[in-house]
Amino acid sequence: YLMYVDESGDAGLQNSPTRYFVLSGLVIHELRWHETLENFINFRLRMRSTFGLLLKEEIHAGSMLTRPGDLVRIRRNDRLTIIRALLDELAQMTFINFITVCVDKQGKPPGYNPFEKAWQALIQRFENTLNHRNFPGPANADDRGIIFCDETDAVTLRRLYRRMRTFNPVPNRVGLGYRQLPLVRIVEDPSIRQSHLSYFIQAADVAAFAAYQWYMP
Repeated sequence: YLMYVDESGDAGLQNSPTRYFVLSGLVIHELRWHETLENFINFRLRMRSTFGLLLKEEIHAGSMLTRPGDLVRIRRNDRLTIIRALLDELAQMTFINFITVCVDKQGKPPGYNPFEKAWQALIQRFENTLNHRNFPGPANADDRGIIFCDETDAVTLRRLYRRMRTFNPVPNRVGLGYRQLPLVRIVEDPSIRQSHLSYFIQAADVAAFAAYQWYMP
């Protein structure tokens, strides 16, 4: 399983312009990767025909609405329609899955790290779902997962992931205490992708943007 991740909101705690920090991961099985890519290409061809959005131009939800750059040539309401159309497209792809984590930074104590907390929760949910074989759709006999993400704090993320591979105390559901559950299903370090080169990362961006709007329209 491949999980493509992007974020919405600011990860800072002090003097941050946003209350929430959101991560969304688009999860696709390798057996559906080519089919999903074809769907994205066909969608982009329709957006080019209807709105003049070039296949090489990035769909980055926040920037498209507030800092469109060259996309200013496309009317703002049409840019919003493109974002909505991509969300509708994703909703119709029943063979993909999403994992979304939202951290509410309000009231958090000094020293709380929204970036690490969000990523820790996202990685753990990916690991748990793989371990319990709960992703619907195709599967191999013994599946693993790998993470691809937009450019982010790669050093902090890599350090967090490597720690979880060897030391990962998870609180018990009932009562006090922890269980030691190091990661075993997710392979390799998270791999950094430039979002303008990946339709999958762009789809994760739009999902994270929509999730943020759910909490803070």
